Amino acid sequence: MIVKTVRALVALLQVLLMSLGLMPVDMSVNYGGEPYAPPAVETEMVLAEDGRSDFSIVLPDGADACIQTAARELGDYFEKISGVSLPVVTADRLADGEKAILLAVDPAPKGGDALGEEDFRITSDGMTLSITGGGSRGTLYGVYTFLEEYLGVRWFTPTLERVPELDRVVVDAAIDRTVRPSFSVRRNDCAGTNEAYRARTRMNVSFWQDMPDYGGALTYVLWDVTLDRLVPDSLFDAHPEYFALDENGSRTTDHVCLSNPDVLEIAVGNARAAIDACERDAKFLHVGQKDNINYCRCPACEALYEEYGAVSAPTLLFTNALAERLAPEYPDFTFTFYAYNETDRPPTKGGLRCRDNVAPVLCGLHKACRSHPLTECGAVDDGKDGLLNLYGKNEPQIAEDFKTWTTVADRTYIYDYTINFLNTAQFFSNLETMQSTMKYMRDIGITGYIYNCGDGHGAAFNELRNYLLHKLQWDVDADVEYLMNDFLSAYYGAEAAPYIKEILDIQTAQIRATAHAFDFDWHYQSGYYPPLTVCKLDGLWEKALSAEITDEERFRVETANLSWEYFKANLFLGKYSLANPLRMQENEALYDAFGAHGIDRVCSFGVIPPKDEVNFIERPFQWR
Repeated sequence: MIVKTVRALVALLQVLLMSLGLMPVDMSVNYGGEPYAPPAVETEMVLAEDGRSDFSIVLPDGADACIQTAARELGDYFEKISGVSLPVVTADRLADGEKAILLAVDPAPKGGDALGEEDFRITSDGMTLSITGGGSRGTLYGVYTFLEEYLGVRWFTPTLERVPELDRVVVDAAIDRTVRPSFSVRRNDCAGTNEAYRARTRMNVSFWQDMPDYGGALTYVLWDVTLDRLVPDSLFDAHPEYFALDENGSRTTDHVCLSNPDVLEIAVGNARAAIDACERDAKFLHVGQKDNINYCRCPACEALYEEYGAVSAPTLLFTNALAERLAPEYPDFTFTFYAYNETDRPPTKGGLRCRDNVAPVLCGLHKACRSHPLTECGAVDDGKDGLLNLYGKNEPQIAEDFKTWTTVADRTYIYDYTINFLNTAQFFSNLETMQSTMKYMRDIGITGYIYNCGDGHGAAFNELRNYLLHKLQWDVDADVEYLMNDFLSAYYGAEAAPYIKEILDIQTAQIRATAHAFDFDWHYQSGYYPPLTVCKLDGLWEKALSAEITDEERFRVETANLSWEYFKANLFLGKYSLANPLRMQENEALYDAFGAHGIDRVCSFGVIPPKDEVNFIERPFQWR
């Protein structure tokens, strides 16, 4: 303990020196991924030139709605790019020797090296360009990948796309490429997502929409907090024993007593009713506890915690039993459950495993530091702000727990949080660790990645974050630096983008050196900056704001800049200094700027109060 305390004190001293500018901060930032290289063209295959093309889009016989969507999307974007409208024909109408862009579904039997449902192969031979999926959705995803990576189309947000205009559309005449997604389950509905954007970003979970025109989607009968529907609180008065016994010996509806056999019977009946009433083609049902840590302390539950070495054991056993009972009626269903809060740690004793139709949804990342690598840092947001937790060397508990979960279940899904829910208006430093975290997940065998923070969260730089997450969920080895620069140029304007990239680099490096970043952190700080670094960042923002960009791009730069102003106002920096007699007016101006740029909250859990209810002596993190 003495050695750990000494190391923590040394680390604290280093942080103080870096914060004061008396010790240099390593400003090199590695966002991760394999270096991007554009597709090579050794021998040209000319798809269109000077407004003409000899190619047709060829559909297989009996093409379903998804393949027809693929043909429509390919044709629409090809015409935008080249000015050429390609005819769409079926294979039986294509004459020998005609040039074709062939859309197909692999007829090969599954198994071995055969294409999976969402895998695809792109090949060319000078006369035919083939995009072949293991299933219809794979073919559609192949079309989107071809448009992006070979023809230069980009879908940065649901409302911002880039389509190049080309006199010559050329690809290599000898393409032979097979693509398989990094995760089989992918979900990230950013604000404004529709069915088309979900498909274009290769997200296959919609929760509530079947999406038949886009190859279908993984939908749920019940999702998120569901135990209150499987075992309704209305049963409490008659049967308090169905619910959790708290640490004071009282029954509470905060949780369900999952060791009670009557509870299983009730849940089976309610799950069956929900499945039968569902009008979607849903094949998933979720067991989700309420958002608290008041788990059951009854003797039967406590015995299971001890027997299997984890509070998660009754939840796993309950979901297994539910799945076993319903499997004969619904053989193609998957039953998922949260490993969250008190249930986030895996069972380690007794050989307990999930059935093959049961998958845990691992939520532990909300406790992990996001400014340092998951496998190296080990800092956990457990509500303890002691010296050892903040500055000591910790074991990477969460990373190890995830690895253990992959031995407990055949399928495991990550539920990711990548903003600071309690301070959405400030910069959240997780851009450098996203790729390494997701690569670790893929490498240990995590099969699904569900991100649930894009929907409607106006967090700082969230459009960039969502774009990167889309790319990494599909391919964890994607070059994040390249993707960032591509996005920043399109979203903020080519002249402003380099300044914003440098801002992101500086803040990422400074926070990495001086702070941990957690998803639920009441601290308003976002790292600590010496005066010269503050001045440098102010200067970079001024250059970005004064760059020659469009009005729309400038509005986006102004919106992003408010995260920096918010940070300074909270720390009394610059014009927000306590020494400035006009500080209250500056705070008021910041409030007005938030409103003018559509920022209605500094915290996910409530909107900013009306102006006449705000005391501008207070710092902005109190506007909640």
